[in-house]
Amino acid sequence: MTRPLLAATDDLPDVNVWLALSVPEHVHHRAALLWWQQTASGKCHFNRVTMLGLVRLLTQPRVMGAGALGAAAALAIWQRWIALPEVALHPEPAGLDGVLATLVPADMPPRLLTDAYLAAFAMCAGLRLVSFDADFARFAGLEWLQLRAGGAA
Repeated sequence: MTRPLLAATDDLPDVNVWLALSVPEHVHHRAALLWWQQTASGKCHFNRVTMLGLVRLLTQPRVMGAGALGAAAALAIWQRWIALPEVALHPEPAGLDGVLATLVPADMPPRLLTDAYLAAFAMCAGLRLVSFDADFARFAGLEWLQLRAGGAA
């Protein structure tokens, strides 16, 4: 697969972007906020993986330290995001399983399976994936934006 299945018109931020946006003390908060304010598409989408990932990370003391939230408080942060008119929960797009199968070679490290899922999701839904994670470069045909700590891209 050499090009996106659909031309990207909206964004699918990775969990690391949603977390950085949600936590002002996060090391990448400023870069995420710069992207959000200046270069994010008109609509940014969660899917269930990014939604659950954000809620889970907000409750983890290893990630949040003393600022770790209870499950209800973490879910409330997601609910605040999804209440914004520029944020939506995107359903699983048609063809996702087939595209996912093409993105997962036999020797893929298990730690990259969620990345492959997000890449396939973005490709099938016509979304641009936005992440701080450079691993998305491995997925041919994925339209994505890598955010960097010092700036948006």
